[in-house]
Amino acid sequence: MKTTQRFSASILAAAMLLGLGACSGMTKKQQNTAIGAGVGAVGGAILTGGSTGGTVGGAIVGGVIGHETSK
Repeated sequence: MKTTQRFSASILAAAMLLGLGACSGMTKKQQNTAIGAGVGAVGGAILTGGSTGGTVGGAIVGGVIGHETSK
């Protein structure tokens, strides 16, 4: 099961990095929010064993942190 979780997290991280190419027209604050949400989602998924609540919670917390760092 751990192999599946690690593989899923790796795929999610790769998709997130590829998706960042779409951030070229965004402001720095929007970019930081999106990056924070993506990193938080991956971190939440890893820390909670892939639970949906942990992934969503991590995305929310990461997005808020990313948003606040660009003030």
